[in-house]
Amino acid sequence: MKQDDMDILWKLIKDVDTAMLTTATEEGLVSRPMRTQEVEFDGDLWFFTKKDTDKFDQIVHNQDVNVAYVGESYVSVRGTAEIVEDSGKKKELWSKVHEKIMQTSYDDPNIILIKVKVEAAEYWEEGNLIKKAAFYYNRMTGQNADTTDINETIEFDN
Repeated sequence: MKQDDMDILWKLIKDVDTAMLTTATEEGLVSRPMRTQEVEFDGDLWFFTKKDTDKFDQIVHNQDVNVAYVGESYVSVRGTAEIVEDSGKKKELWSKVHEKIMQTSYDDPNIILIKVKVEAAEYWEEGNLIKKAAFYYNRMTGQNADTTDINETIEFDN
């Protein structure tokens, strides 16, 4: 995994408080808002959740996930999720905000971490109006506009 690629991805997502985590169910795909944990990015994304949630069961059965970010850019991250119950890691990432939102503490046995090992990230930067217009045109009409260099893809060697 190249440091430059990790730096690009982190620059694009670090200031986005809420991401959309998508998991697979028997009925199809499901997305929900999640808060990415503020930790030095090393190719993994971290999220807190509880064991008694649908996303926990979905990840246990299918580890393929997508994480989408919308901020100054649009970013779609493909990866493999893993359930982590390491109390040291939970303590490291825990904050008063989590305690208030989740109404418990990091050492609650129902609290777990989701670790997403990033495999690839695709992003669209908002800076170029022509590219953005072409992107929306494609989405709205289903027809192809000239989208040369509308987005970039970073592949992570895992």
